Amino acid sequence: MSSTTPSLASAQLTIDITGMTCAACAARIERAVGKLEGVEQVHVNLALNRASVTMDPVRTDGGTVIARIERLGFGAVPKREGARERSAREEVHASRRAFLAGAGALLPFLWAMAPHHAWTAALWVPPLLLNPWFQLALATPVQFVLGGPFYIRAWKALRAGGASMDVLIVLGSSAAYLYSHYRLFHTGGMPVAHGGGEHGYYFFDTSVMILTIVWLGKWLEAAAKRRTADSIALLRQLQPAEVTVLAEGRQISRRVGEIAAGETILIRPGEKVPLDGTVLEGRSEVDESAVTGESIPMEKGAGAPVMAGTLNGSGALTVQVTAPESSSTVARMVRMVEAAQESRAPIQRLADRVSGVFVPLIVLTALLTFGWWYFQGETGNAAGALEKAIAVLLIACPCALGLATPVSVLVGSGRAAQKGVLFKEGRTLEELQGTGVLLLDKTGTLTAGKPRLSGLYPAPGMTQSSLLRLMAAAGQASEHPLSRAVVREAQRRSLALPKAAAFEAVPGCGVRAEVDGCTVLLGSRRWLESLGVPLPHGDAQEQQWLGEGRQLLYAPPGRWLGLAALSDPLRPGARSAVRQLEAAGVKVILVTGDHEEAARRTAGQAGSPWYAGMPGAEAGACAAAAAGRAPVAVAGDGINDAPALAAADTGLAVGGGPMPRWRRQACTCTGATWAGSPKRTG
Repeated sequence: MSSTTPSLASAQLTIDITGMTCAACAARIERAVGKLEGVEQVHVNLALNRASVTMDPVRTDGGTVIARIERLGFGAVPKREGARERSAREEVHASRRAFLAGAGALLPFLWAMAPHHAWTAALWVPPLLLNPWFQLALATPVQFVLGGPFYIRAWKALRAGGASMDVLIVLGSSAAYLYSHYRLFHTGGMPVAHGGGEHGYYFFDTSVMILTIVWLGKWLEAAAKRRTADSIALLRQLQPAEVTVLAEGRQISRRVGEIAAGETILIRPGEKVPLDGTVLEGRSEVDESAVTGESIPMEKGAGAPVMAGTLNGSGALTVQVTAPESSSTVARMVRMVEAAQESRAPIQRLADRVSGVFVPLIVLTALLTFGWWYFQGETGNAAGALEKAIAVLLIACPCALGLATPVSVLVGSGRAAQKGVLFKEGRTLEELQGTGVLLLDKTGTLTAGKPRLSGLYPAPGMTQSSLLRLMAAAGQASEHPLSRAVVREAQRRSLALPKAAAFEAVPGCGVRAEVDGCTVLLGSRRWLESLGVPLPHGDAQEQQWLGEGRQLLYAPPGRWLGLAALSDPLRPGARSAVRQLEAAGVKVILVTGDHEEAARRTAGQAGSPWYAGMPGAEAGACAAAAAGRAPVAVAGDGINDAPALAAADTGLAVGGGPMPRWRRQACTCTGATWAGSPKRTG
């Protein structure tokens, strides 16, 4: 693979390739395309049958690249939307038909072999099944009809100066078939003897079994690819196919792909939002759980942004499109999953280098095996020597070597996508398994992320309503679950919230905002005390709530106004997940900016013996990495966790709600999760 650093003017070309069977095919394409003038990088993914080429559009073009791949004997076309799903379905049907046909021809051979085994020796075998002419009649169509695609691809590979897995399959099956054919016509058609014998060895069953098993492997491989392709299709289904456009006072139905940025569309109650945009008119609640994982519908009015793939509620919205279909939220999610599947894990590079020279070495080994057995091991026994040589050819096929890693990444990332987990790169799958320390943010990650206000304690001279009004006003611009819980309670009580100015969120501590001309601080006791804000000590109500493990928010401007207690239960299955991680040798540390009693109580409920209360989780990530020298992963759910996600070896951004609606299986870890390696990828 070319390793030239892409220039700023580089163009990206994605090509769907047909006819690849092993890593040797992929390596041959990479070498040939990488030598073209103007090609800066080329990566061929065998599991996806796809090539990604980065090139200088001034020095070369897509037609030249495609022509070069076709000269190697492969089919190549530019990537088309939905083509992968269709190709996966067709591949499953074709390989299944071929396997079933081969299995039908193999059954008589298996019956004929029954006397060779003690536990089936008493089974009656029809004489016809032992007739070599009958076996020839069964084996011939299997060899040249079911085996036809392998012959064609092997010839193309050899003509292009390479060798693929097809060469080994053709050599092995043809050797068994042709040797049996030769023996049949030179022994007068002696019947197959139960115990073998000089004239009783034929290998028609071997050739049929080889091709049948290979087609079984193709079927299983195609089924795995189809399941992953289906997960991409489910993501695309978040976006409707058609949209209602408002033009010149009329409502026109058009395809989503035809809509450009700047056009105005109408989203009726109950419809999916087709494209990213900004609300011009109307008011409604939009369910964003399919994209963000947030279970609580978001209020949308004029000026509010909406995302493709979300679900409109009971009101009609007039929306101005801000991005076409190719740049929508759903399209970006699909591209991220595809990029993770197309990326190459570090261990795959080693497998590809080995498999690139594997086929010639195996052919040489098979020839040496035949020679040794024929001249030394069993002198003059051509049938026995051939049997050993065929075994070497088939057992050493590099298909597993070349496919193991890309198919693992393909299936793993596809299944993860179905469960609401999106990987930024395929290599993250490999890196994540070595994690030694996992730092879990508490609110919204380990807990359900749906706290509710369970108590208000105003200071003397304040009422509960006035306290709640100020706290909600200060926190209404915050995305933190605790602030949002306060705002929801204020909205439930129909309190009119004043606008806040100079809003500032301090990660792991609280928020600061200007409300009614004065500065309001809303956050933890530790943060406020570090700022020199005087707070009462030993209050009975405060101590009671602390003892119950509730999360407390303090609200002082120049003086203390009161505190709010919030309750946030653990996510279902959180305790089980922590136990499994601890059992796997991963040290799980609960990280929170909350008070020590709440941290200790939540850690105890989750089954983690480790907890840390600190203003920023990045401090814990760096400390754990320095102390344990083990890869560190951080899981968080909000913008306030961004420094920790960037400081960790692997960052996991967890959605705050239930599983996206496009998948229904049960899963311990809920929410739409984006896994990547921010430390190395930025």
